[in-house]
Amino acid sequence: MDDPTLQIHFKGHRDAITCVDFNPNGKQLVSSSMDSCLMVWNIKPQTRAYRFLGHTDAIFCVRFSPSGELIVTASRDKTVKLWVPNIKGESITFRAHTAAIRWVDLSSDGLRMCTASADKSLKVWNPHRQKFLFSLNQHVNWVRCCRFSPDSRLIISSSDDKTIKLWDCENQTCVHTFHESGGFASHLDFHPSGNCFAAGSTNSSVKLWDLRMSRLLQHYDAHTGPVNKVSCHPNGHFLLSASDDATLKIFDLLEGRPLYTLQGHTGPVTAAAFSASGDHFASGGNDEQVFLWRTNFDTQLCSTSNKEASRSNGHRVSDTGSARRRISKKTSQALEATVVDHVQEPINTPGSSSAQAVDLRSNNRASSTASVECHHTPRIHGHSIPSYLPLHSTANTMQNTKSSAEAVGDQQNIPPSLTTTLEHMLSQLNILTQTVSLIEQRLTLVETRVREENNDK
Repeated sequence: MDDPTLQIHFKGHRDAITCVDFNPNGKQLVSSSMDSCLMVWNIKPQTRAYRFLGHTDAIFCVRFSPSGELIVTASRDKTVKLWVPNIKGESITFRAHTAAIRWVDLSSDGLRMCTASADKSLKVWNPHRQKFLFSLNQHVNWVRCCRFSPDSRLIISSSDDKTIKLWDCENQTCVHTFHESGGFASHLDFHPSGNCFAAGSTNSSVKLWDLRMSRLLQHYDAHTGPVNKVSCHPNGHFLLSASDDATLKIFDLLEGRPLYTLQGHTGPVTAAAFSASGDHFASGGNDEQVFLWRTNFDTQLCSTSNKEASRSNGHRVSDTGSARRRISKKTSQALEATVVDHVQEPINTPGSSSAQAVDLRSNNRASSTASVECHHTPRIHGHSIPSYLPLHSTANTMQNTKSSAEAVGDQQNIPPSLTTTLEHMLSQLNILTQTVSLIEQRLTLVETRVREENNDK
């Protein structure tokens, strides 16, 4: 396992970065800022960046559509915009809420859009038909974040009221409320399995919650400042967090411990996200800079997640073609896209204020002022003992259970017959767990097919 490395340094924004996201094809990176602009950075091939103007106030969130053909933004100007990321800069506007919109998310099939606002509500839309569908209104303070589950059946939302709510999209109801203590969750991200989610809190903690059992799985107090963003690696083994303490941290969810601390930003880190393949991640900060990092955690893991991402992208159904046609028809709403000369600079020239064209292939110096600290010992604090529950794979569960039973038998001199009985009981429980998991997957497939048939009608 190699350490992460900083590859490219992007400069072009004129205020703090608020959000970053990757095109699913891995060739582009988009960033939003308090300067009311979004910028699309071309990674492959290494060409000029684009600056899009249109919002009249800070942009809090920017997201690529699952197909990568559209970009959606949420702003303090109370609007959501849907963009085609080309030189024309065409967009359509959703006048969605009565207060600032803090977050926007798209379902995995691209057919639904959810917005979270300071007006205490969430709203769900059909972005391609520009149609409002329904509201979710049980929060009693600003709603900070909203995320669709990987299967698009659920939505999670976090609020300044110190709650995280789980919503059923089909019934439009809140099915469970998670309560935060000592702060509120500023950002959320679903685990790729869809069975749990990560939350970054203003009390400096990072938590992993189990949806099926409605309980806390892991709790990390590794940061010394509020956590602004969290992002799960596509293979589900790692978690990335960004904090006001000027660091990024990477957690090993299988072992339940902090793995790396990364420094490079000069001030709070306000944005972070993994790419769809997992081989890169990006960060942004109050220093107006966007960094592109190479993961390097494990080549085998990344290649595996790459294949999984390709398979999942192949099954996505997105009506981006019709959305693009709708946007292109609204020529009166076409906004300006400024072509920006390459403003990617090596990290070893922080004093430079002018934008320069830099050959991205000569970025071997990019990590000179960034530091990566590898944690060899766990730094985990929780409410109980043990303070975390490692996310072991099902394949390892049987072996771990047997080892645990043998250890208990050795330490407490339990008769061999009783040890054998315990092993058998635990193995049966593991089989039951696997069976339930398979049933859940089959139910998901059936629901997906029913939904597709209804849409066809």
